[in-house]
Amino acid sequence: MIAREDGRLMVGGRLTISTVPALFEEGLQHLASEDLLVDFSKVEAVDSAAVSMLLGWLRAAQRNQRALRVTGIPDDLLSLARLYGVDELLPQQSA
Repeated sequence: MIAREDGRLMVGGRLTISTVPALFEEGLQHLASEDLLVDFSKVEAVDSAAVSMLLGWLRAAQRNQRALRVTGIPDDLLSLARLYGVDELLPQQSA
């Protein structure tokens, strides 16, 4: 699930191989037109697809010269990113 809330893009629910493709495309639509603060605090579960989605959004933001800030990244997602050696590529979390 992705929703606009208080100037943020709220991402929630399960970020898994079955849900990420649609969420990825929806996020790209927002990134094409504006800088974003993406809030992951309502995410319930993740798998490696969530890491891929976040890195893909970051690449798209950079390509479109947009700022992508994140907050509320679940520990499970950070753990997977560390496991794959890509944690330093993730955007810095905002408070």
